[in-house]
Amino acid sequence: MVELDALGATREAYDAVASTYAELFRDTLRDSPLDRAILGAFAEAVRASGDGQVADLGCGPGHITAYLDELGLAVFGVDASPTMVGLARQAYPGLRFDVGSMAALNIADGVLGGVLSRWSIIHTQPEELPVILGEFHRVLAPGGHLLVGFSGSEAPSHPTQVFDHKVAPAYRWWPDHLAAMLRESGLAEVARMVREPQPTDQRQFQEIHLLVRKVQ
Repeated sequence: MVELDALGATREAYDAVASTYAELFRDTLRDSPLDRAILGAFAEAVRASGDGQVADLGCGPGHITAYLDELGLAVFGVDASPTMVGLARQAYPGLRFDVGSMAALNIADGVLGGVLSRWSIIHTQPEELPVILGEFHRVLAPGGHLLVGFSGSEAPSHPTQVFDHKVAPAYRWWPDHLAAMLRESGLAEVARMVREPQPTDQRQFQEIHLLVRKVQ
């Protein structure tokens, strides 16, 4: 049966560019001190709240999963693209990587100390996002932390905006709007980091990280 839904289309698109993507993004953290800082803060928050397992959801070729492992977290990766997962397993054979969908995670209720969603919600249609946020909440233990990264929209009047992602249709989010959606899902904001676009950046978007905690 041919799968025509948005997830299927996104998976096929990332399968097609997986090798190129892995090569382009493998060393991105090296020149991104702010990203390293927020990932470090996330790791400390996870350890402080019980040091449970962490899922890197939308892990791609696994380079961020590997970095969290270096920070001392018990981390595994999940991605919808089998080709991405294959590359991650090849590059980091000591780590676990699974094929899966954020909308229906094969993870038991309340078992994770942390969830990382780094630019993995951007391909989710706005009306479908509450389902994924509900899954994040479901798999987190009480007090567990979620770090979600995404591109910011231009103004409160544009809570979501489509943008010209090179791989698959994608959306930007106004951070207060997304924070409110997370709060409705039982995930309270702890902190946020906003990176302003640099003149040399291809896209003049803010990059946002929201750190939230499961409160109910």
